Amino acid sequence: MRDVVEIGLGKTAQRGYHLDDIAIVPSRRTRDVDDVSTAWQLDAYQFGIPCVGHPSDATMSPASAVRLGQLGGLGVLNVEGLWTRYENPTKVLEELADLDEEARTTKRLQEVYAEPIRPDLIAERVRELRAGGGTVAVRVSPQHTLALAPVILDAGVDILVIQGTIVSAEHVSTTDEPLNLKEFIADLDLPVIVGGCTDYKTALHLMRTGAAGVIVGIGGDDWSTTESVLGIRVPMATAIADAAAARRDYLDETGGRYVHLIADGDIQTSGDIAKALGCGADAVMLGEPLAVCEEAPAGGAWWHSAASHPSLPRGAFEVAGEPLGKMEKLLFGPADEPYGQLNLFGGLRRAMAKCGYRDLKEFQKVALILDR
Repeated sequence: MRDVVEIGLGKTAQRGYHLDDIAIVPSRRTRDVDDVSTAWQLDAYQFGIPCVGHPSDATMSPASAVRLGQLGGLGVLNVEGLWTRYENPTKVLEELADLDEEARTTKRLQEVYAEPIRPDLIAERVRELRAGGGTVAVRVSPQHTLALAPVILDAGVDILVIQGTIVSAEHVSTTDEPLNLKEFIADLDLPVIVGGCTDYKTALHLMRTGAAGVIVGIGGDDWSTTESVLGIRVPMATAIADAAAARRDYLDETGGRYVHLIADGDIQTSGDIAKALGCGADAVMLGEPLAVCEEAPAGGAWWHSAASHPSLPRGAFEVAGEPLGKMEKLLFGPADEPYGQLNLFGGLRRAMAKCGYRDLKEFQKVALILDR
């Protein structure tokens, strides 16, 4: 049983653990790093590395999403972002990147996102992604899914990502007709990824909608303000393990239907990636770490997708850092710094090899230790 702590008379709280609280335990064997595979598969789509690009305009343009796909990951473009509001958002991105520290405000971010979404640009961006030759994935919020889905589906995407801060299978509204995820997904002929979620019960309910993948976490990072705005903080190690338990029970419930888990939050280094996968994730969603590659469209600036919310932003607009090199160097090295920010998936392969595991499914069984 997980620890339950009494925080006051009549009120208890379950103890949760962050990725920083745990460590991976090597097994009795090691393995040659060249014999390790980081490949994974979502529905019919195969990927060389368990990396999904967070759909922030700071990191995912059509070009950078295509490049991530060429390197083995899955780039996801936000169809509610700048690329579907402006014919050429490069000028807007350059303006944001060039603002000095005092002028770099969330208000300015809100202003540039006030431009309306253009359906013709959604179709154009999907064509650009398709021309890149990889798997085409786009993100839409639950609030706008019903309105934008016809345009997205007509454009011809491979994977649809329905992502919000918190997404449930049972949204209640007395003012608008809520999105019925189960009915919506059942009518589609393509895999859908939904999230984020933070606990066992929500993960299980999202799996029962027919989703091919569930996002675990809310994209928390150094610049996220979701805790100060909403009071929500996600201990990612516990959240991933709980969702993995939900997946195990869903497998039993359905006789073998496997739902992939994508961890989104507090993942900065190759060690964080290894620990997230060791907790049971199939892949990780990277945002801020990709902001420092040369292909990132915002030139090192970073903001979470929720940072531009028109009335309740939940993320700061900051500079993640100076570019550290090409995306390929970020993902596969060689690294010239020792802190785990470069050669992210080379670091993962070495962690798997040190622990004796040959693929990601095996690595999910790695032993963990609580060290804080």
